[in-house]
Amino acid sequence: MNNVNEKNPFEVFGRWYAEAKESEPALPDAMTLATADINGYPSARMVLLKSACENGFVFYTNLESQKGLELSENPTAALLFHWKSLKRQVRISGIVEPVGEDEADAYFASRSRGAQIGAWASDQSRPMNNQFELEKNVAKFTAKFGISRISRPKHWSGYRVVPKAIEFWEEGAFRLHRRNLYSLEDNKWKQTNLFP
Repeated sequence: MNNVNEKNPFEVFGRWYAEAKESEPALPDAMTLATADINGYPSARMVLLKSACENGFVFYTNLESQKGLELSENPTAALLFHWKSLKRQVRISGIVEPVGEDEADAYFASRSRGAQIGAWASDQSRPMNNQFELEKNVAKFTAKFGISRISRPKHWSGYRVVPKAIEFWEEGAFRLHRRNLYSLEDNKWKQTNLFP
């Protein structure tokens, strides 16, 4: 870690993320998202980080997917970034809140046309008879929208993970790894070094 005494974990994350974008061969924005249903049964999958700032870490999805339903029942989550090229990982946990409608609309408008149609065509996480069913839905919505602007579906939006804890881990020689935990206490970040 360049400076373990930094007070603001978002500044540390910003620097690490910038370095990952320079060195990671593919998808430095990929992160594991772990959620749990109302009974506490966990599930995890990879999603893409779309923005990060002191307000939290944002990703987008189908609100009716498994993760969307779990987040509606239990609005807490954990994120994990693993940057193999840098031998680093960042763990984040906190509460989850929906992004605003304007923010979701703006991001949806920035997506490729194919991704926009895909948001309409996929009944994410629900049973599908075969691949042709998805292809048929893509054709249907491609024809429906033609060359017109594609509006954001109401079932598609974003979530912001507002962290309560952020942990930075960096590999060290002879397993002398460095772990630095930031915990939010009374609206201030407390920093603790952890044994690896």
